[in-house]
Amino acid sequence: MHLAILSRNASLYSTRRLVEAAEQQGHTARVIDTLRCYMNIATHKPTIHYKGADLEHFDAVIPRIGASVTFYGAAVLRQFEMMGVYTLNESVAITRSRDKLRSLQLLSRKGIGLPVTGFAHSPDDIPDLIRMVGGAPLVIKLLEGTQGIGVVLAETEKAAESVIQAFMGLKANIMVQEYIKEAGGADIRCFVIGEKVVAAMKRQAMPGEFRSNLHRGGTAELVKITPEERSTAIRAARAMGLRVCGVDLLRSNHGPVVMEVNSSPGLEGIEAATGKDVAGQIIEFIARNAGPNKNRTRGRG
Repeated sequence: MHLAILSRNASLYSTRRLVEAAEQQGHTARVIDTLRCYMNIATHKPTIHYKGADLEHFDAVIPRIGASVTFYGAAVLRQFEMMGVYTLNESVAITRSRDKLRSLQLLSRKGIGLPVTGFAHSPDDIPDLIRMVGGAPLVIKLLEGTQGIGVVLAETEKAAESVIQAFMGLKANIMVQEYIKEAGGADIRCFVIGEKVVAAMKRQAMPGEFRSNLHRGGTAELVKITPEERSTAIRAARAMGLRVCGVDLLRSNHGPVVMEVNSSPGLEGIEAATGKDVAGQIIEFIARNAGPNKNRTRGRG
């Protein structure tokens, strides 16, 4: 197979590992800078140009699209879909998962465990919003935040009101969630490929920190997940329509709750913590499933 990897930086760990894994399995892989692609949206023959030339034919595309370029990256991916190329994660599923509020609404509709979450527009509704999610302490999240940025733990209701008012004053979109104290500053990243959790790690926040993101200094270790956690991760991936994703869970007193479904999960932390060749398993999945016009949406959405 000839694979395209949509990535802004060929030297990133995840991108390098995917190239290595593809070559080890006898395939070829080319890293394509997403923002250097430009498209001819023609009726009968849609094409993608790259650095002055038509892109050659690819058997499959692996999107590694960062949150900051979601809109353009999804447009490029959608063009590949219009051309009949198999995409590991489809454009509509990526944009769906990047919208935090929409994601939670879809997961809720499927009966998947979630933290109690509130969303409001008017400052007049702040006191009732806080009561609705169970009062302080609570977590306030920017909908556009990534890697733990824009996530605040408010210890008191007064502090929560002040933070929410400040964000609303900046016209920022936020959601408010119950604080799962019993998780102890830890979450579980389940790496899903197809209908299977292939690796899982526990991420622990630094002392005095509640965000467990590795970018925030958290640590990671191999963890054994329960059948309920495994089922929750697979159902969450299915609800988002993602073939490959990272599902972040918290262990609450009422079972696993999903915090986020990541459509472009990093490979470095999970491979280091588990010792598993996750990149290789991704390439194997593509080799088993790729083919012309094998996308579920076939370019729509």
